[in-house]
Amino acid sequence: MRRFARRCLPFLLALLTSLPTLARAEAEFTMKIASVAPDKTPWSELLKKFKKSVEEKSAGRVAVKIYLGGQLGDENEAVIKCKRGQIQAVGASTGAIASQVPEINVVEIAYLFRNAKEADHVIDSVLHSPMEKIFQDYGFILGFWSENGFRHFGSKDRFIKVPADLKGKKMRSQESSVHLDMWKALGASPVPVPTTEVLTALQHGTVDGFDQALLFTIAANWASSIKFYTLSSHIYQPAIILFNKTWFDKLPADLQQMMLAEGRAIQDFGRKKVRKITPQLLDLIKGQGVAVYEHTATDQAAFELAAAPVRRNFRKTQGKRAVALLDSVEAALKKLRGK
Repeated sequence: MRRFARRCLPFLLALLTSLPTLARAEAEFTMKIASVAPDKTPWSELLKKFKKSVEEKSAGRVAVKIYLGGQLGDENEAVIKCKRGQIQAVGASTGAIASQVPEINVVEIAYLFRNAKEADHVIDSVLHSPMEKIFQDYGFILGFWSENGFRHFGSKDRFIKVPADLKGKKMRSQESSVHLDMWKALGASPVPVPTTEVLTALQHGTVDGFDQALLFTIAANWASSIKFYTLSSHIYQPAIILFNKTWFDKLPADLQQMMLAEGRAIQDFGRKKVRKITPQLLDLIKGQGVAVYEHTATDQAAFELAAAPVRRNFRKTQGKRAVALLDSVEAALKKLRGK
């Protein structure tokens, strides 16, 4: 008996040592999600919150791996990788997503929304349902909406108080038709530059300025290469978390429902988190030596008039579905404004 015990002891010790590993089930599914957002920002916090909820609610069946700061490429590259199934999810601005889903350009039209309340109402009550179907047609699943925020003008040599201040200026543009059209309508010379290359373009003089939400302007350190920041609120830009449809369709129904529910449960968290820190962000950018000017109602009216051709061109150049979406948005805004 003792001899038997001595022979079995090594085996028993090995078995006991391996028990924690055996008890720890491997994930059935892995989701890689990419974003250009840097770490330690509201965006990274949102994605980490989503990761935690999905892994906990799935009891470890889904493992979420987050790649921040453009580790897997610029926004446009990450969107393409998601569409191809090279990664399973992407968190990106609607401006970048429009490179693959042109209908989403509807929310990028300059001076469409006057405030965040209007944008939230239109996105949640007017656009969400039709966009779910449209995204599927392009190989994506709409996970949930989040916040990039209103875009403003950053420049090296002056405030952008009137459209004439942009005449001839080389302004970084997102690689999106409505963004390019806006800059041209305002008299600027748009220079399409990927998000991950903007800081270098500013430093080398390839561009004289840009437009971007305050949060990303600071988080990506673009503020270090400008002297003037004009609060113009000319484009409200949401962000979206998308899943690759082929991958998502292979998930069991319970995991599909859980992932969508967990995403939409933190949708308001993402919006509120970004909006809440706006005063601190303004203090930060001023602390970096950047002068700040906010457009008056008169300034805003002049820019809105100058940018009007963008909306007319959208109706001429975009497909029927995109124009139908714009019709629905304009009708909802008219009702909301009581006109």
